[in-house]
Amino acid sequence: MKNTVFTGAGVAIVTPMNADGSINYDEFGRIIDFQIDNSTDAIIVCGTTGESATMTDEEHVECIRYCVDRVNKRVPVIAGTGSNDTKYAVDLSVEAEKLGADALLVVTPYYNKTSQRGLIAHFTAIADSVNIPIILYNVPSRTGVNISLDTYDILANHKNIVAVKEASGNISSIAKIIEKCGDRLDVYSGNDDQIIPIMSLGGKGVISVLSNVCPKETHEMAQLCLDNNFAEAAKLQIKYLDLCTNLFIDVNPIPVKEAMNIMGFNAGECRLPLLKMEQSKIDSLTASMKNVGLIK
Repeated sequence: MKNTVFTGAGVAIVTPMNADGSINYDEFGRIIDFQIDNSTDAIIVCGTTGESATMTDEEHVECIRYCVDRVNKRVPVIAGTGSNDTKYAVDLSVEAEKLGADALLVVTPYYNKTSQRGLIAHFTAIADSVNIPIILYNVPSRTGVNISLDTYDILANHKNIVAVKEASGNISSIAKIIEKCGDRLDVYSGNDDQIIPIMSLGGKGVISVLSNVCPKETHEMAQLCLDNNFAEAAKLQIKYLDLCTNLFIDVNPIPVKEAMNIMGFNAGECRLPLLKMEQSKIDSLTASMKNVGLIK
C-alpha cells in the first residue's frame, strides 16, 4: 500500500492578481491562511484554478515557492507541474520538489494530446525524475485526452504515482478505476458536485474549487464521508449544489474569483483570454451565495 497524500478536501487555490495583472502575493498569503484556518486539508497550487496556463516560468516557480514557505508544513502542498511538453513537465516537477512541495499534480498532455502508450511514457518519465508522490489529473473536457482503465492499471504500479484527480464526470468509469487499482491508486473527486458519490465508492476526498469560498463546509462534507456518515454528507452536497453549479456558470476560475471578490477578498480578475462575467451571471452567482449564507 502506498502512502496517501491527504484525505478530505484539498483546495485548488486561486492566484490573486493585481490590477496590472501581476500576482498579488500579499493577498495570496491572506487566502492561504484563510484556507488553513478554516480546515482545508491540502493546498493545490498552480493548477487550472490557479491560472497556471498563463503564468511565466518564473511566476510558476515563485508561486510554488511562496505557497510552500507560507504554508510552512501546516498542510500538504501539491504543486501543479503538468504540461503537454514532457521535458518541461519533468524540469518543473524537479524544481517543485527542490522547493519543498509535498506532492505534484500532473495533468494529461493537452492540445498535441497523445495515445495511451504516450500517456504511459509521459507520466513514467515525470515519475522517474522525482522522489515525491504524483497525483495524475484526468480532465478530458479541457485536454481532449482520457486516461483509460488499462493505462491506470499500468501507471498504478509506479511507486511515485499514488493517486488521480478524476474530473471525467463518469461515475461508472471511476468505480472501475477503484475496483481495478485498489490501494495502488487513491482517487480524488475533481468535481465538487460528485464528492459524495465518488467517496462512497472509496475515494479519498476532493480537489475542490468550492473550497476557495467554503473551505470549512467542503472539509466537513468530505470528513463526514470518511466517517461513513453519508446521509449527513449528502445533505451538505445538496445544500451547496446550486453554488457548485454557479461556480462553473462561466469558465473556471472566472466565477470563483468573482465570488471571492464579492466576499471581500482581493482576488482580482483573470488574465486574458478569460474575461469578467456578464452581469446576469454575476447576479446568479450572488444569489446562490446568499442562499447558503456566504453573503447577506
